[in-house]
Amino acid sequence: MITGSTDGKIMVRRCLVTFKPFRIFLVGIGFFSLCFLMTSLGGQFSAKRLGDSPFTIRTEVLGGVESRGVLRKISDMLEVILKRMDSLSKLDNTSTTDTRRLDELTSAINRFQPASLVERIQAIAQNVSNMANRVEQILQNSIVQGRAMRDVTSGQCEVPRDPRFPECPGKVDWMRARWTSDPCYAFYGVDGSDCSFLVYLSEVEWFCPPLAWRNHSSTPTQYVLQPKAPKRQAAFRTDLSVLLDQVGAGKESLSFMKRRIRRLAQQWATAANRLDAKLEQRWRDQKKILVHVGFLTEESGDVFSPKVLKGGPLGEMVQWADILTALHVLGHNLKISMSVKELQGFLGVPPGRGSCPLTGPLPFDLIYTDYHGMQQMKQHMGLSLKKHKCHIRVIDTFGTEPAYNHEEYATLHGYRTNWGYWNLNARQYMTMFPHTPDNSFMGFVSEELNETEKRSIQQNKVNNMAVVYGKEASMWKQGKEGFLQILHRYMEVHGTVYYETQRPPEVPAFVKNHGLLPQHELQQLLRKAKLFIGFGFPYEGPAPLEAIANGCIFLQPKFHPPHSSLNHEFFRGKPTSREVSSQHPYAEQYISRPHVMTVDYNNSLEFDSAIREIMRTKVEPYLPYEYTCEGMLERVHAYIQHQDFCALEPPFMPANLSRQGSAGGSRITGPLFVPLPNSTAVGWASNVTAPPAWPPLSSLRLLVSQEGQSCVEACHSNGLVCEPAHFRFINNKEALHRLEVQCEVVDSEINHILPAFSVVRRECGLQREPLLFSCAGHSPKYRRLCPCRDFRHGQVALCRDCL
Repeated sequence: MITGSTDGKIMVRRCLVTFKPFRIFLVGIGFFSLCFLMTSLGGQFSAKRLGDSPFTIRTEVLGGVESRGVLRKISDMLEVILKRMDSLSKLDNTSTTDTRRLDELTSAINRFQPASLVERIQAIAQNVSNMANRVEQILQNSIVQGRAMRDVTSGQCEVPRDPRFPECPGKVDWMRARWTSDPCYAFYGVDGSDCSFLVYLSEVEWFCPPLAWRNHSSTPTQYVLQPKAPKRQAAFRTDLSVLLDQVGAGKESLSFMKRRIRRLAQQWATAANRLDAKLEQRWRDQKKILVHVGFLTEESGDVFSPKVLKGGPLGEMVQWADILTALHVLGHNLKISMSVKELQGFLGVPPGRGSCPLTGPLPFDLIYTDYHGMQQMKQHMGLSLKKHKCHIRVIDTFGTEPAYNHEEYATLHGYRTNWGYWNLNARQYMTMFPHTPDNSFMGFVSEELNETEKRSIQQNKVNNMAVVYGKEASMWKQGKEGFLQILHRYMEVHGTVYYETQRPPEVPAFVKNHGLLPQHELQQLLRKAKLFIGFGFPYEGPAPLEAIANGCIFLQPKFHPPHSSLNHEFFRGKPTSREVSSQHPYAEQYISRPHVMTVDYNNSLEFDSAIREIMRTKVEPYLPYEYTCEGMLERVHAYIQHQDFCALEPPFMPANLSRQGSAGGSRITGPLFVPLPNSTAVGWASNVTAPPAWPPLSSLRLLVSQEGQSCVEACHSNGLVCEPAHFRFINNKEALHRLEVQCEVVDSEINHILPAFSVVRRECGLQREPLLFSCAGHSPKYRRLCPCRDFRHGQVALCRDCL
């Protein structure tokens, strides 16, 4: 007889303490399912008497077909239990005694051959009782062995301080706080103890050294640094046929991208030859690169493809087509993914693995994706995304500022949005325009005209012809009538508004609407027009640069107050506090007059005056170098060869530096920073050996912002660019001293405006979290230390010595 007693409760409690959850399932589900089945079918076996235990099996059993069928069910379930017990014995390879006992139990049950039906049922009950006793013995023995093992390993699970594994202590602290955040940790044996943390961090990931007391005879699961394959040299390519095949087909978005690649093929080839000559055929490492275009996958919803032929936004597809072409032309080993299935195949992620980490090396040096792709990689790479995130580059149109990127800081200080919080180095985000120096500027290209084409355009310009920037009828609604009427008094107004059968009613009758035009026809229209006029939306698209490149003057509205996430729905939820002063800030700031005019559309006199000035002004077609094919190739080449976010950047220690030419590398005694001629900034001392850095420290110009001014503004006002890579070199007392900052207190804190100081309180603060070094941060109470740099003419992303 089997009875539910206090001993059973003790056994269950010990199961919970000793066994992993799946082991409890193996034994428990089989045992209690059998008990339940016997209880529910008890009436078919006996005439049950009052007072019988619910688990009592009496001997008045009829030998009918029905009873035998039930008996078969019980026998089958017992067989399942035995299999579970056998699996349990194989899992616990630390206890040979327990395994032997389980084997004895299994063989005893298998040998039992009852002669009659009644005896067989009694035998089943007896063997289940024996099974329970055996499990109890195993549990008791396991508890004793577990205590002994803890006694043995407790002294061996101290967090190591190994210079070869500098991140180990920090990763253990992180695991202590968050090991329950992902079920994969438990899957790999993490149970909340320091020993399990160290086992995981040394065998599944690689942040800690292997533990001496662990059995390493079995195949390890950790990511082992394999000897690097011999480097291969990248060679420029001018044949784009392989790339066109890789892009694929089946979507209008892909067809658009392929048409663009074909149309600009000759310009890419010319640019490759020019850059090859400029670099003097120097060695360039060929990289294995995966490009996963997340926003075009079916899993992300792909709302863009159906709108390609209906006036929908094309800016993202323009940029991705140019990124793919640049990587291919530069000679890298490129793989392209347009679906989650392709992503899994390229990464080697088995289907159904969930979020558990890859245990092998990443098969790519770099991964270019977008925010949709990041979410998809998180879902299918899981914890591996943390391990490999230094290889990722995120194409991010509007930019991500450090305060939004740091997950914990963003959550605590109100910067959390749906798109930030990935804890990347902010330079891993790559923007369409150079509006966020904390990020890297990726860009795109516009078609470059030769001298013959430029002369032809100037000769054939129609002085009173304007083209409106607005392909969708909704852009013409509300508030446009006033300034369009003024424009109509001086110019013939043309539109390219999409429609299917009837003219959109939003478009005034005096507008000559051509409908949605193919790219080459739009180019011809822009080459005739004198003016390209914006309505204020879309923000920061490629069309204004194309118009300026074709000899148009771009007229756009000025925003009062500037649009931002604080006051405009379009920017709400985006991971940036950037204030947009016009429809196209890059055109306003970097191109400006006479090619770009920014006026208040609500001021009819100002608008009228601007139109008359435009008609009097003659301009040549103009395209900034950074938006030519050569400019983009130059920039992307520099990023790939010099940006390395996987290399450990140790804290900058001024005391460890030496003077150039000093015997034995003696430590310096003079200043690190020296005043620069004709400038309020200071620069790196030329006689001090500069630590490895890109951009090189020769480009550094250290200055102080005004109160309430960001480093973006402070550097820009001095004709420079803020360089976030240099923050770690100025985040020290030496920099404060050379700038003659008076500090009564110097604290180290976590705040995105640091390093900075308060003049009134004479308090100085240094940055404790490198991910929060921010060009964009500002505070009305503090003046900031700003690491500015010079830049190449026409290429703001690169310093003069960056190539």
